[in-house]
Amino acid sequence: MTKQIIHTKHAPAAVGPYSQAVRIGNLVYTAGQIALDPTTGKLVEDDITAQTHQVLRNLQAVLQAAGSDLAHVIKTTVFLKDIGEFGAMNGVYAQYFTENPPARSAVQVAALPLDARVEIEAVALIPAE
Repeated sequence: MTKQIIHTKHAPAAVGPYSQAVRIGNLVYTAGQIALDPTTGKLVEDDITAQTHQVLRNLQAVLQAAGSDLAHVIKTTVFLKDIGEFGAMNGVYAQYFTENPPARSAVQVAALPLDARVEIEAVALIPAE
């Protein structure tokens, strides 16, 4: 199988030696997304709800570039600056994963890039074409 690098201008560009996502066969592995607005390159407001919405929009854009979408996500990992904000993040997350939600892990971390409040990465299936 060939490793295919995924890139879209509809999500924040990689700012280091990594790819937005990598496709192998019928799977896509995304890099963690923080709440950067892809048009401005700046972090959205310092609010867990707003940041979670932006993170999931960024993930959706990367998945679409790979030929998938949020409905085909099989696993996510959520990194939170403050686990006390889990409930607010989860409320937004539930709006994007309404049926058959993926497996998920959620952990509190010491810090995230640009002092973001949340980062999410995903593994998704690419449906047969």
